[in-house]
Amino acid sequence: MPYLDDLNPAQRAAVLALDGPVLMLAGAGTGKTKALTSRIVHLLATGKARPNEILAVTFTNKAAREMKERVARMLGQSVEGMPWMGTFHSISVKILRRHAELAGLKSNFTILDTDDQLRLLKQLIVAAGIDEKRWPARMLAGVIDSWKNRAWTPAKVPSSEASAYNNRGTELYEQYQERLRTLNACDFGDLLLHVVTLFQAHPDILAQYQRWLRYILVDEYQDTNVAQYLWLRLLAQGHRNICCVGDDDQSIYGWRGAEVGNILRFEKDFPGAEVVRLEQNYRSTEHILAAASGVIAANAGRLGKTLWTEAQGGEKVRLIGHWDGEEEARWIGDEIEALQRGTRGGQPVGLNDQAILVRASHQMRAFEDRFLTIGLPYRVIGGPRFYERLEIRDAMAYFRLAVSPDDDLAFERVVNTPKRGLGDKAQQDIQRTARVSGMSLLEGARELLAAGGIGGKGAGQLRAFVAGVDRWHAKTLQQGHSHIELAEQILEESGYTAMWQADKTPEAPGRLENLKELVKALEQFENLQGFLEHVALIMENETEDAVEKVSIMTLHAAKGLEFPAVFLPGWEDGLFPSQRSMDESGLKGLEEERRLAYVGITRAEHLCTISFAANRRVYGQWQSQLPSRFIDELPVAHVDVLTPPGLYGGAYGAAAPGGFGGGSRIEDRATKADVYNSPGWRRLQERSSQRPVSQPRESRSPVIDLAAVSSFTEGDRVFHQKFGYGSVAAIEGDKLDIAFDKAGVKKIVARFVVAAHEADDVPF
Repeated sequence: MPYLDDLNPAQRAAVLALDGPVLMLAGAGTGKTKALTSRIVHLLATGKARPNEILAVTFTNKAAREMKERVARMLGQSVEGMPWMGTFHSISVKILRRHAELAGLKSNFTILDTDDQLRLLKQLIVAAGIDEKRWPARMLAGVIDSWKNRAWTPAKVPSSEASAYNNRGTELYEQYQERLRTLNACDFGDLLLHVVTLFQAHPDILAQYQRWLRYILVDEYQDTNVAQYLWLRLLAQGHRNICCVGDDDQSIYGWRGAEVGNILRFEKDFPGAEVVRLEQNYRSTEHILAAASGVIAANAGRLGKTLWTEAQGGEKVRLIGHWDGEEEARWIGDEIEALQRGTRGGQPVGLNDQAILVRASHQMRAFEDRFLTIGLPYRVIGGPRFYERLEIRDAMAYFRLAVSPDDDLAFERVVNTPKRGLGDKAQQDIQRTARVSGMSLLEGARELLAAGGIGGKGAGQLRAFVAGVDRWHAKTLQQGHSHIELAEQILEESGYTAMWQADKTPEAPGRLENLKELVKALEQFENLQGFLEHVALIMENETEDAVEKVSIMTLHAAKGLEFPAVFLPGWEDGLFPSQRSMDESGLKGLEEERRLAYVGITRAEHLCTISFAANRRVYGQWQSQLPSRFIDELPVAHVDVLTPPGLYGGAYGAAAPGGFGGGSRIEDRATKADVYNSPGWRRLQERSSQRPVSQPRESRSPVIDLAAVSSFTEGDRVFHQKFGYGSVAAIEGDKLDIAFDKAGVKKIVARFVVAAHEADDVPF
C-alpha cells in the first residue's frame, strides 16, 4: 500500500478508520485532500467497497475533477466507474431524474438559470399587484433560496417567517413552485429540496440508496447548509459509514446559508464517531500558525485544535499602523516592489507569489490607484477591477457627460439608467433625429422633445435628464466650484444612488460603497476632466497577461488559496470585523468574522503583514479608526510591530503586556484613541471654532489672507491630524507650505496644524 507511506500518523489514522462515522477535523494546510483521496483509494484497494458503492461529495466541479484525477493517479487506472463522485447538485440531478414523477416532474425536466428564475418571479409579482420597484424580484429570489437552503417547502415555512417579502413571501413561493411544475422545471435549490422531500416521503426509495451507497465521504463539511445536512444524514443512516472532512475554524459562508453547527454537532448526530484531528501544517511558518491560533482561540463555538509545523524559523507576523488608507496603500506598494527585487533580504518574491486580501471590495480602490500610478501589474480575483465595475462605469459615464455633453457613448449608457420610461423605440427616435440633423444625441433628444416626438412619462423624465446635464456642465465651467460636490450632486440628482439604495440584492451595499470610493478618488485631482483623463490613460496602458501580477481579492475569495507573501490591510473595528455583520448577527457574526481573520492569516506561507490606519474617510468624512479587536488577540511573541512612534500616542508602537494596546478590552483602546476628550484636541478647538481638524477642507478654498501673521516660522515642526508630522517649508499669509514626512508637500491653513511638541498628548 504505497499510498500510505507518505502520510503522517494523523492522516494515516483517518485513512484506516473505514467503518463507522469519522470526522476528519483538518486545519488549514494540513493535507486534508491527500487524506481524503487516500481513503477512497484504500476503500477500493482493500475491496471494502466497489467504485459504485462510494459516494464522494464536494462543493465545486473543480474539486470533484481534482479528486477524481488524484484517485486515478494513485490507482494507476481510470475511475470512470465511480458514478457517485461529484457535487451535491450533480448527484441530486441523477437521483431526481430517476424519480422525477414523485416530485411532480418529468425525467427530462430543465434547470432554470438565475435570469430565467427572475423572469418567472417578475411575472408572479406583477400578477399579484406588487410594486416590483419597491419589492424587486431579486429580493424574493433571495428569500425563497434561503428557505430552500433550510429544506422548507411552502407548507413548512414557519409562521415566524410569514412577514418576509411584504407578508406575501409564502404565497408567492407556493405559486412559484406550482409554475415550475407546470413548466417541468426546477431551480438549483429544488435539486436538493426535492431529493430530501423524496427521501422523507418514500422510505423504500431511501432504503434503496442506503443499501447502494455503503461509504460516504464529504469534503468541506463546515460549508453545508441545512438541506445538504439532511440529505447526507438521511443517506448515512443505513451503513453509518460516513467520513466528513472539514474545519470549523474556516466556516465563513454563513451569509449564503452555511451552518457551522453541522460540524460542531457531528458527534451528537453520529454517536460513537471517531474524531481525527489533522494539525500538522505543511504550508506556513510557526509564527504565522501561532498568530492564527491566537486569534481563533477567542471563538467559543469551535471543536478546538492547534496547528503546528516541523519547519523552524521564519519571520514573525508583521503589524504596522499608518496615518491613513492612502499611506497604507503607498507602503504596501513599496514593500511589494522591495520583495520583488529582493532588497528586503533573502530570495526575491515574484509578483505572482504576493497577494493583498481585503475584507470589502471597496478597499481595493486605494491599491488599484496606487499600483496604476507606479506601474505595478495586478489582477483582481473574484471580480472585475475597480474601474471596470458596472456601477463605476455608469458613474464615469455621467461624469463624462457633464464634462462633454457631446459624448454620445456616455449618453447611450445612462440615458435610461436608472429607468426613465424610455423604451427601445424612444431611444431609436433620438438616434435618428441626431443623425439626420448631424448633432449629438443630447441635442437630438432636446430637438425631439421640442417637436413633441416623445410623450407620456418618458418625456418628462427625459426633459429632466437633459436639464440635469445642462446644469452639471455649467458647473464644470464655474471657477471655484468643488468638483467633488458636483460628483455627489450628479449621482444624487440623476437618481443613480437612489436606484442602488432601493435595490434589495446582496450586491447593492457593496456597489454603494464603491461609489463612495469613486467620489473619494476625486480628491487627488483638480477637476472632473483631469480625473477622467487619468482613468482613461491608466486603463489604456494595460500590461500583457504573461506579465507577473500581484493578486488582489477579498478574504472570502482567498479561501483554498496560498501565497508566499500576504498583506492583510484595513484591520480596523467596523471595517474588520465588519460592523454590518456584527449588527445583523451579533456574537455569531463576530465569530464568523474571526474565522475570516484566521483564513486570511493562514493563506500566508512565509510572510504575513497585517496593517491598519489611524484615519480613514468614512461616508465622505475623516474619522479616527480603532485598530481591530483581532489585533489584541495576536500573541505578542509571534508579532513584529513596525508601527512608527506617535500613532495613538505610542500605543501599538511597541508590544505591551496583555496585548498590543495595553489591554485586550476595546474600551481601553477607545480611551487611547478618543480624539475628542484629549487636552490636545481642546487646544485645537480653541485655535479654530469654524471647522474641526477631523474634516480638513482647506484645499478647496483658494483664498489666502495675506494680512494674516502666522505664529509659525520656516523650519518649524508641526502636526496635522490627517497628514501627520512635517516641517514648514514656506509661509504665505495664513497658508503654510508643509513638507510632511509621509504625505509630501501640502498647502495647509495655519489654524489646522499645531506645533509638534503640542501634539504629544493628542492620541491620534
